Amino acid sequence: MGEVANQRHAAEPSAALAAASGSGEPFLAADVGGTHARIGLVVRNTAGKHPVSVLHYHRYSCADWTGLTAMLRDFVEQLARTPHAAAQGQIRQCAVACAGYVLDDAIVNENLPWPVSIREIRDGLGISRLAVINDFEAVAYATQFIEPGETRSIIEASPSAVGGPVLVMGPGTGLGSAVLLPRQPRAQVLATEAGQISLAPGNEREIEILRVFRRDRPHVSFEDALSGPGLLKLYRALCELRGGAARLLTPAEITGAALAGGDAAAVETLEVFCGLLGSFVGDLVLLYGARGGVYLAGGILPQIQPLLLASSFAERYFNKGVMRAYLQQVPVRLLEHGQLGVIGAAGWFLDERQGE
Repeated sequence: MGEVANQRHAAEPSAALAAASGSGEPFLAADVGGTHARIGLVVRNTAGKHPVSVLHYHRYSCADWTGLTAMLRDFVEQLARTPHAAAQGQIRQCAVACAGYVLDDAIVNENLPWPVSIREIRDGLGISRLAVINDFEAVAYATQFIEPGETRSIIEASPSAVGGPVLVMGPGTGLGSAVLLPRQPRAQVLATEAGQISLAPGNEREIEILRVFRRDRPHVSFEDALSGPGLLKLYRALCELRGGAARLLTPAEITGAALAGGDAAAVETLEVFCGLLGSFVGDLVLLYGARGGVYLAGGILPQIQPLLLASSFAERYFNKGVMRAYLQQVPVRLLEHGQLGVIGAAGWFLDERQGE
């Protein structure tokens, strides 16, 4: 979302490395969420569907590090032990996809375990250019390059389905959402804060849950229910409503108990979670006119895929009155996050440079 001013000029990458990549100098691309950060050394790809080739890649647990700069420096140091060691001292550019938004020098997001300073990254790495994009913007950008076989169908579209905007959303540490707008010569991505929309209950049980949530906050958002922390809030609210103690302490324990089927409160928590998700996704499709389809991402959904498929997700997705036929033309697919954020951040960065 912005370019950081020049700090120093690094040497040009070696001719051998540039020739091997076939597309010029490599650069860093990072995808930073509240739980994990994924970092790659990438280079423009001139042959093939993907905009970049990932030369080296590593996933970090954010809680194990003091900040993003420390992770990026560790990644660069790792390059000395790879076939791409020649790039180690020659990286001049970095694209960062990060949860939150840019405000002056900072990336603002309360779900990150530490503050992120753009100036600190620039100075710490000694790079000449740093660009920042929202993490779900990056994933949305990368959906242009996904093959159907890389995803799992949740809702099949009817044969009359047509192209259009593509919605990408999903629960993780927060609730991210972005929209890909197919355009020429380059697609555009609309960042959204849809997760902060007021939670809309769809049945009596959800009304009861909303009442519990509203005790300690004036505004209850969909993210308050549809996220890792939200899953824990749902579970605690349901335990209270069921008259029992909340014995599970983490989102992972809740999903594990629900998958095992032995804890009634955990099973109900995931059913409510999936039902609310289906209703919310349907709303967003109508809001953005996402006739091009929906990709469900985030860290939670791939882990609960069997529960999602067996839940009321589809029923709630279609429950939009006269718009049911419209939604039947919009496919919904589940994707693994993987390297998509890194690829999306890098591809977006190259597009931005080309458009200058």
